[in-house]
Amino acid sequence: METLKKLTPQGVGNAMEKAHRYRLLDEPCEAESICVDVLGVDPDNHEARILLILALTDQFRGDLSRVAEASALAAELPDPYERYYYSGIVAERLGKAQLRKTGPTSDDYANRALREAMGWYEKAEAIRKPGDDDAILRWNTCARTIERHGFSLPRDMSSTPLVMLE
Repeated sequence: METLKKLTPQGVGNAMEKAHRYRLLDEPCEAESICVDVLGVDPDNHEARILLILALTDQFRGDLSRVAEASALAAELPDPYERYYYSGIVAERLGKAQLRKTGPTSDDYANRALREAMGWYEKAEAIRKPGDDDAILRWNTCARTIERHGFSLPRDMSSTPLVMLE
């Protein structure tokens, strides 16, 4: 592999704008690459960490191998609210990716992941700032998705979480 070139500290702002734009253009691999470059010169860049998690979850549609990486990054967030909220995002997007798959267990995996996301969102909701209802909105989306698909509670859900790392 070629030696990668380092981003300059002065280029971080423009790079982050591009990363956001690439996510909006549904090009998560490009957004991921930019976030990795930003974190290479600014390891404490919070925005790049969050955007990296989101770019990885954007890739779940075609590549579930990114789940563990996204889960680990979410688990490392220092703020408990963000740790719970983004762990919920990872689980929710895993569940939605599973809904697109076909197979004898894909619905069960989707149901488990969506319910796990709801658990994370409940934890985030309990410690949210006043007026921050994002976790509630995400919880409701998961509940509606579960209802729309007619899922029931998996038999052994409590003993086998898919991505919950706490």
